[in-house]
Amino acid sequence: MDLQKDMVLLNQSVPNKTEAIKLAGKLLVDAGCVEPKYVDAMIARDNDVSTYMGNFIAIPHGTDEGKQYIKKTGISVVQVPMGVDFSEDKETDNTVTVVFGIAGKNNEHLDILSQIALFCSHIDNVAKLADAQSPQEVIDLLKEVEN
Repeated sequence: MDLQKDMVLLNQSVPNKTEAIKLAGKLLVDAGCVEPKYVDAMIARDNDVSTYMGNFIAIPHGTDEGKQYIKKTGISVVQVPMGVDFSEDKETDNTVTVVFGIAGKNNEHLDILSQIALFCSHIDNVAKLADAQSPQEVIDLLKEVEN
């Protein structure tokens, strides 16, 4: 998982999940990982099947049709300390504090997804990400996944 400092946004405040996904997607676009249309595919994916994964995380990624807009594999992280609601209805509370944007060339995203899911299955790890004070701290936490 090759995460760069410029792919991490800390202390963000967003009004809704669509804006959170757009932020994660913009990081991927700005890094040259994807074309702007991929961000639309990320939003479409979340509209089809929620990208909320539990434990206060969401992992938005594009639809199968969106794969054509991927230039290279990339991952972005958006920290939302006050949380953003990824729920589909009023009865459910799917608050997210860490949003991982993923674009995977040649299905490389599946490996990234499994690594993130494993790391974030421990709520303590998610809390550390949500409390991180620098992009480097986020990178160092996620490097533990590879070891």
